[in-house]
Amino acid sequence: MSERIVINEPQLSALRSKYSSLQTEEFRDELVANIHQNAHELMSGVVTIRDRDKLRQTYKLDKIVTSPIWGFPIMLAMLGVVFWLTIAGANVPSAMLADFFGWTEGYISSALRFIYAPEWLNDLLVLGLYRGSSWVVSVMLPPMAIFFPVFALLENFGYLPRVAFNMDRMFKKSGGHGKQALTMSMGFGCNAAAILSTRIIESPRERMLAILTNNFVPCNGRWPTLILLSSLFVAVGSTGGMHSIITASAVMGLVLVGIAVTLTVSWVLSKTALRGIPTHYTLELPPYRRPQIIKTILLSSRDKSWAVLKRAVVVAAPAGVITWILGNIMIGDASILNHMAGFFDPFGQLFGLDGFIIMAFLLGLPANEIVLPILLMGYLSSGAMVDADGMTGIKDIFLNHGWTWLTALNMMLFSLLHFPCGTTLINIYKETRSKKWTLLSALIPTGIALLVTFVVAQTARLLGWV
Repeated sequence: MSERIVINEPQLSALRSKYSSLQTEEFRDELVANIHQNAHELMSGVVTIRDRDKLRQTYKLDKIVTSPIWGFPIMLAMLGVVFWLTIAGANVPSAMLADFFGWTEGYISSALRFIYAPEWLNDLLVLGLYRGSSWVVSVMLPPMAIFFPVFALLENFGYLPRVAFNMDRMFKKSGGHGKQALTMSMGFGCNAAAILSTRIIESPRERMLAILTNNFVPCNGRWPTLILLSSLFVAVGSTGGMHSIITASAVMGLVLVGIAVTLTVSWVLSKTALRGIPTHYTLELPPYRRPQIIKTILLSSRDKSWAVLKRAVVVAAPAGVITWILGNIMIGDASILNHMAGFFDPFGQLFGLDGFIIMAFLLGLPANEIVLPILLMGYLSSGAMVDADGMTGIKDIFLNHGWTWLTALNMMLFSLLHFPCGTTLINIYKETRSKKWTLLSALIPTGIALLVTFVVAQTARLLGWV
């Protein structure tokens, strides 16, 4: 039977005097703390905890992983280990898949010639459609097969809610929501999937913040560019395991830049176009559990890796065909691809890039995975998708086309910060049903990417570093 609670005038005056001096945030924190305390007292009277030792161990571990002192270092260390596992573990499978697709390509080409298919059709289907799709599979599948299961195991273990708890303070100060840490983490695998995951944020304003800023963490399609350039220009001279560690550290540094940009843009938007007060985030931390390793790996591979890969191939296949056409239609003594690069070159030089790089990003809009092969195809004027993993002396190709450390750095920064891929933009429109917000989700990161690379390029030139 429920009881009616009556508050008399002296009690009401006491409450007024207690809370009148508190700021809004302090009042909300105090209110939520009291609600949690009352719930704990009610629970103590009706719930019997059988395994108190396990509960104490959870509390002890939480004091470490959610500590203001140790929480962030542990979180960054875990993220670094995930990146290292992804980078070191994906190299061999990617090379094996590339070799397999290269071997299969010969048989497909032979079959087309056997049925007397025209040479242009053979090249279009094999060098454009098949090679573009196989590049996406060989580049994306191994990292996803590692990243998504590891990510799912951390979630299954109960650590990801602790990440959201740690990041909540930072996102609250930037005007966002603690759950944005979870959607941001999902973006490391695929920004398109991360847009769908923003549904866990109840506030429309804070959900829009998460959608507009999710692109600032590198997705699976941008890992190849970041990893390859870090390996060639940052980890140069190192060998063996140290090479993977230095490469992972360089990529980790870029990720931290992306997180800093995410928080900064969230703060600016929360003070301007998406002005509002952050909603309170009350998070009940689940107990730590022993991960169901086999089940988790199989489910994450089916639900995430395969779904993302299928979407990427569907988008990348037509892009491979278009790229082949542009690389094989000649105007004068140069292809349309080379003419496009020449047109964009003066613009690209302002940002420490060149016309081929700008062209590669524009043509790579459908899928970030094909930016690198388009760039190499343009440099080599081959008119066909190029498998970078199967090439020796790839750094010499870059250097022969005028690359410096500034070109590599700004290529990585632009890849990190530029507009979302086509699949992500489609998901943004489906989720927001707004052309305006979809357009802004492309213009905001592109503007920031251009601003950052322009400042870096002009500063380096002014100081005489290049």
